[in-house]
Amino acid sequence: MSEAIIITPVKDSLSTTKRTVESVMKADGDFSYFIFNDFSQPETKTYLDEASAQLGFNVIHLEDITDTPSPNYKIVLQRAQEMALKEGIPLIIIESDVVISKDTVQNLLAVMNSEKNPGLVGAITTDEKGDYNFPYNFEKIKNDEIVDTSHSLSFCCTLLTVPFLKQFDFNDLAQNKDWFDVFISRQSKKIGFSNYLAKGIRVMHLPHSSRPWKNLKYTNPVLYYLKKIFLKRDRI
Repeated sequence: MSEAIIITPVKDSLSTTKRTVESVMKADGDFSYFIFNDFSQPETKTYLDEASAQLGFNVIHLEDITDTPSPNYKIVLQRAQEMALKEGIPLIIIESDVVISKDTVQNLLAVMNSEKNPGLVGAITTDEKGDYNFPYNFEKIKNDEIVDTSHSLSFCCTLLTVPFLKQFDFNDLAQNKDWFDVFISRQSKKIGFSNYLAKGIRVMHLPHSSRPWKNLKYTNPVLYYLKKIFLKRDRI
């Protein structure tokens, strides 16, 4: 029986998607891996179909499920929650701009099993030099601590436990939002769980690869917020 269900939502960003897939498929552990393709371009779709046949993961094309334009993170989370609860195993989200290590999955499960009342367990993100980066660059001191954090956990590489998944139904997520990591992190704390940031579990993060316009937040913040407000992008 699988120890976890791992999902990766994909929207193009083919070069980073390939790195993510390769790293997950090399990881230790007994897990089921599902990629949700959110209306990517044909080149990405072709790669996913071919790679799934060669490497043995599962690919779900959201165009076969919904007519709603991307992003469809809510649908992805709902399907993933159903699968995890059906199997009675935790859900691990690894996004398509993240490269994990061989022991990442096993280490996340170990933290889940060792810490008190976990709702979410997040791996900390680094750049290619190994320095903490977005969204965890608020952590200034490098160490291997497991922090019971009041900060929201990103879904870059995060485990959601079965007890939490049983208590919060993703069908209740807002219809008018695009991303839900902040809300779900807060909900976990609200209903009595602890959220842990595992600083000793480091994964490489290449931020905003599937949404390059978000880099405007750092280079041209005025234009970023104009796009965010008037085009209703990146609704959190």
